[in-house]
Amino acid sequence: MSTVAPSQTTAAADLRPARPAYKVTPARVLRAEWAKLWSLRSTWITLGLAGLFLVAFGLIAAFQFKSRINSGRPMDRDFADASALSLSLFGTNFAQLALGVLGVLVAAGEYSTGMIRSTLAAVPRRLPVLWSKAAVYGLIALVLGTVGVFATFLADSGILSGTRAAMTLSDTGVVRGLFGAGLYLALVGVIGVALGALLRSVAGGIAVLVATLMLIPGLTSLLPTSWQSHISPYLPSHAGEAMFALHHDTTTLSPTAGLAVFLGWTVLALAAAAVRLVRTDA
Repeated sequence: MSTVAPSQTTAAADLRPARPAYKVTPARVLRAEWAKLWSLRSTWITLGLAGLFLVAFGLIAAFQFKSRINSGRPMDRDFADASALSLSLFGTNFAQLALGVLGVLVAAGEYSTGMIRSTLAAVPRRLPVLWSKAAVYGLIALVLGTVGVFATFLADSGILSGTRAAMTLSDTGVVRGLFGAGLYLALVGVIGVALGALLRSVAGGIAVLVATLMLIPGLTSLLPTSWQSHISPYLPSHAGEAMFALHHDTTTLSPTAGLAVFLGWTVLALAAAAVRLVRTDA
């Protein structure tokens, strides 16, 4: 009996199918991040809010502009030189907050729940996780932002037809501005991911994001005038606005320069997040 049992066990073991060897590949990491992102309820809610902000505020701005023209009321400073493009992008400032906050949640949320340990155990090299999170969410934000601004512009063009703000897609700078706005929103989302991975805190990441995009630009007005002209155009929010602005002057960057500066801020944030991800424990 003692000699038969081992031989039967060995034979049974030989009949078992060999366990496939799974490798960590960029495509599989991307699929994993895609699945994790869409499994969160906050993703659907926040993306929906971002799209709502883009469309709703753009339409409200167009209706407000037309009502003032029809009634003969004086224009506010914000509407004095308005065009169909600028009115359709009125909701960009609100949408950027929603997309940036969700970007922070995409990265920092895993640290708050402890899921990051499982993620890094599955992808020991770590950096592919960060690149995949940024790529997946950046692509989603790009599609949402671009579709949202184009849809809003087409709707606003109908509302503003016959007014001095009327424009069409064939007008100079319109298509460039709309694509620039979509790309700007995508990069804001990527910066949010980078801040979440760098600070590993949802509250901290959102605070830094809001301060960078909204508070710091306002504080530059306290600086001497000579300093403002050298610093203000290179702030992330001002450089981003240059990407989709229809008109530029000596105090603002060109669309290409604005894109280069904003890409530089994005790369800097991702680089800082990558360094901390590699050098510190989860």
